[in-house]
Amino acid sequence: MRPARPVLRVLTTVLLSLVTGGAAVLGASPVLADVSVDYVALGDSYSSGVGTRSYDNDSGNCLRGPKAYPALWSASRAPASFRFAACSGATTAEVKANQLGALSSGTDLVTVSVGGNDAGFADRVTTCQLGTDAECDQTVDEAEEYMENELPARLDSTYSRIRRAAPKAKVLVVGYPRLFELGSCPVFGALSEPKRARLNQAADRMAAVTSARAKAAGFTFVDVRQRFAGHGVCSRTPWVNGLSWPIAESYHPNADGHAKGYLPALEGVTKSAASARR
Repeated sequence: MRPARPVLRVLTTVLLSLVTGGAAVLGASPVLADVSVDYVALGDSYSSGVGTRSYDNDSGNCLRGPKAYPALWSASRAPASFRFAACSGATTAEVKANQLGALSSGTDLVTVSVGGNDAGFADRVTTCQLGTDAECDQTVDEAEEYMENELPARLDSTYSRIRRAAPKAKVLVVGYPRLFELGSCPVFGALSEPKRARLNQAADRMAAVTSARAKAAGFTFVDVRQRFAGHGVCSRTPWVNGLSWPIAESYHPNADGHAKGYLPALEGVTKSAASARR
């Protein structure tokens, strides 16, 4: 049985402004952030921590790890409870089918990243890795068409289900970074600059679609693209893995990406609430 929550809990809702520290927040809404918070992390490999090369043995193929930003935030903020439901490879349908059981009427804070697998982003990157510039253009065009015409309804359905399962929660929709820096790229398996530019454009399109649907749902979109700027594949200090082994580690944020990119973005939102409450 859940213990009674203090009356102070009712008074902890505050209004947020733009997040400090470089991560833009669109459609900001109040967020709770203290030891009374029940936090649930949903989503795909960008939430589970694929790319950090450190995973919990009991997470199986979901590849959830202690260096992923949800686990880092939980470790630094000590919420009342933390349920880590994100799973590598998850689509919107799989989030609805397999992850929403982690939510309840008592959930206060939810983070979710989803949509990239619906658009087949891993396959698009593979096509760009192995194919010509023209083939890369074509597959990115197909992904962008999907994002515009089919993904919005899938996101709407997922966000609606999250709201029904956690009616009082503050929901942060966490975006994807641009993966690449442009210019010279002296790394193994480097994509041509036109390919890198097209894949970055796809990330921008995904951000536009996701932020619009998050706003429509009354959720907060956390845009990490500027925070990752200068740290993509081909940079001197990459926060994103390039072509890697195991192959699943490729083109995902590494441990620095989660600790220096995603975590400050999330902390910027939740610390704003904590500061305003004092």
